[in-house]
Amino acid sequence: MTNKIFGNMKNDGNIFENIKYQYNHGGMTVRLIFINVFTFLIIGTLGVLANLFGGNTGYYIDLLKTNIFSLNTDFTEVITKPWGLVTTMFSHFGLFHLLMNMLMLFFTGKMFQQFFSSKKLLNIYLLGGLAGGIFEVLARIIFPVLKTGNINVVGASGAVMAIFMAVAFYRPQMKVMLFGMIPVKLMFLAFGFLAMDLFALNSMDGTAHFAHIGGSLIGILYIKTMHKPNNLLDRFTRFTDKVFYFFKNLKFKSEPKLKVKKGGASNNVKNQTDEEFNYNKKQQQEQTDKILDKIARSGYESLSKKEKDFLFQQSNK
Repeated sequence: MTNKIFGNMKNDGNIFENIKYQYNHGGMTVRLIFINVFTFLIIGTLGVLANLFGGNTGYYIDLLKTNIFSLNTDFTEVITKPWGLVTTMFSHFGLFHLLMNMLMLFFTGKMFQQFFSSKKLLNIYLLGGLAGGIFEVLARIIFPVLKTGNINVVGASGAVMAIFMAVAFYRPQMKVMLFGMIPVKLMFLAFGFLAMDLFALNSMDGTAHFAHIGGSLIGILYIKTMHKPNNLLDRFTRFTDKVFYFFKNLKFKSEPKLKVKKGGASNNVKNQTDEEFNYNKKQQQEQTDKILDKIARSGYESLSKKEKDFLFQQSNK
């Protein structure tokens, strides 16, 4: 069963090597699941330590766990602990909660990647999770009944709902087997989920229904605007690209720059990991595809000097 879900395992008998292999080769859906599971293990470890130490030490460990991995929806708490908007979408305090979200993430993520790229999957997960957290904060500000008490939100539900709704509204007639037996169109499942969350907003059942709705709206909005220039997900993707680029440069800034001889590649290219090599190759291919699309639309003369030089370099590799 495991092999069918995650792909072929390496047969070297080393569980850590197998985990590493699956993380590197399982695709973005599997990576997100791994991150969620790893975070759950950290949270669980902190919980065990809190119980073992007890007293003031246990209290502070438990407080540390809550303050790092959950989102307190009180506006002043959000301002002083903004990281909660991000960490909450990878955090689960209960095993059943984790399992339900990861099962849905696995199936919806795999469907999403049939139509879109891994990069889009990651960014819609992040944007859906952020929207879910923001909706919970806004709900507490707007609705008086939610202003009382200390409400903390955890879970990937908002992020997962963004992915699911994007697939459902992109392929509404696509059928899935509900409970493995009943064929149901995605559009009916989508409306069913939305209806359940809308009617349960006042139930106070401990479920973050506003987060579900916030994530759902992101998925729907992306599909409805995906062909428009500068749509929300594209702008968010450019932002995350800058953030990742900043941290990547920060990480390697102390390393000497590679010297490339004219007409040849750097000798250090062979020191790249497979992941780095594949990432760079994919980025170059995406840039090449964009330039070729531009030529098809407007002709070769429409290219800038930089684009012509890039195309020339790729053709001589």
